[in-house]
Amino acid sequence: MTDYDAVVYDLDGTLVELDVNWSAVATDVLAVYESADVEPPSSDLWTLLEEAGEFGLRAPVESTIAEYERDGARTAPRLDRADELLDRRVPVGVCSLNCERACRIALTEHDLATAVETVVGRDTVATQKPDPEPLLTAVDELDASPGRTLFVGDSRTDEITADRAGTAFEYVA
Repeated sequence: MTDYDAVVYDLDGTLVELDVNWSAVATDVLAVYESADVEPPSSDLWTLLEEAGEFGLRAPVESTIAEYERDGARTAPRLDRADELLDRRVPVGVCSLNCERACRIALTEHDLATAVETVVGRDTVATQKPDPEPLLTAVDELDASPGRTLFVGDSRTDEITADRAGTAFEYVA
C-alpha cells in the first residue's frame, strides 16, 4: 500500500458484507415496476435499477434498494481487509455501487468512518461503476492522481472500473 499516494476501497465484499437479502430486494423492485404497470426489462436487480429511469421509476427503485442497503449496513459483518484502514499511511476513500448513506452507516458501525476521507456511492455522482466517474471522483477528492492510486475490490466490475479510471487494482484475497 505504501507504493501509492491514495487507496480507494469498494465497500460490500471488501470492507464489510452487507446483510442484505438481494433476492428480496429484487422482488420488491419488481413490485415497483408492477405497481407502475410497467413490464420489467429484466429480473436482474442492477439491470432493473439501470433501466428504471427510462420508465420514470428511478426514484422509487433507488429508494427501495437503498432502504435494504441502509438496514443491511447496520448489521453488516466487518471483513478482514477493513483493518487496513486503521493503519493507513495514505489518504483512503470508498467507492461503492451501494448508496452513499449505507456506506457511511457501515463505516460508522465498525468505527472506520474517521479513517476514510471520502465516500462515493451509487447516488453520489450521475454514473455508477463500471463507469470510471465514481472512482475518479473519489481519487480527485483525495487530491491524488489515478496513476498513483490503488483501487481494492472484490468483483470484475471493480477491476473494469479501475482499468477505465487508470488506477491500479487489487482483488480482495
